Amino acid sequence: MTWYRSISGFEFLVITIFIILYGAYIFRMFRIGKILKISYRAIIVKTIIRGAYFLLFIIALLGPSFGDTSREVKAIGKDIMVCIDLSESMNANDIQPTRLEKIKFELKNLVDAFNSDRIGLIIFSSESFMQCPLTYDQGALNLFIETLGTGLVPNSGTDFGPPIEMALEKLSGEESTSTQQKSKIIILFSDGEDFGENTLGQVAKLEENGIKLFTFGVGTKAGSRIQTNYGFKTDKNGREVFTKLNSKDLKTLAIKTGGKYFEINENNNDIERLINAINGIEGELKDSRVIDVSANKYYYFIALALLLICADLLIGLKTIYL
Repeated sequence: MTWYRSISGFEFLVITIFIILYGAYIFRMFRIGKILKISYRAIIVKTIIRGAYFLLFIIALLGPSFGDTSREVKAIGKDIMVCIDLSESMNANDIQPTRLEKIKFELKNLVDAFNSDRIGLIIFSSESFMQCPLTYDQGALNLFIETLGTGLVPNSGTDFGPPIEMALEKLSGEESTSTQQKSKIIILFSDGEDFGENTLGQVAKLEENGIKLFTFGVGTKAGSRIQTNYGFKTDKNGREVFTKLNSKDLKTLAIKTGGKYFEINENNNDIERLINAINGIEGELKDSRVIDVSANKYYYFIALALLLICADLLIGLKTIYL
């Protein structure tokens, strides 16, 4: 027999109070019985019955489990590659505190929401790099997310082609355990400023493979200056550079693959809509096994205790009733 919970201080307190109060009650009944010359038999029987159903209630509270039953456990999940733009424009503060810091915060919510799915991280600007391979390890993912910064990648522009190509390679290769294309997903976080020439070619490959691309724009149409360690970024003429959210290209890429576009701007945060959209995609059966489990049988003890309470009510004394 196994137990759902162990005896805690609360149970010990209840048992102690019951023993003290009921002991005093029994002592009083025996004194009355002696004075009235009543047989102690009924008092003893009622004492045993009451002690028994009190004990049964305590046992039921602890959740006794016994008897073996079989249960099939299925592991169903998706493979999700997350591509994060780390170009300098992500340091813009039109989204507080910066675009990148806001993405890092929301990425942790994303990881928490898909704890039964494998997630990988790709970072990019003009080139792409594997930050974290597909994994179930949420702790590792959150650690990698915390270390994200624009200094991790060369900053010579933004190109969506390399991260999409790398994500497709990882989702189609041996690293991915999914065989169903519909359970493979790519999410691309960026401000939408794409200067690459091969993006549409890579998106066409996603279409061919039936893999959906969800794009997530971060920024505002008004835009802002780009924060650097020495102030704000300037062009070769010394003028401050402004960066604005380019949602048009991100929407186009998502629509081409059957995915959706989402956005964080000054008035709206679509991270929950993104999570709901991905949750609506059917995952793939990764593993299935039958395990032996013990069932909580507390109700047997409750039923027996109720029967003893009924018996207690039917047993009375000749002169007085307890």
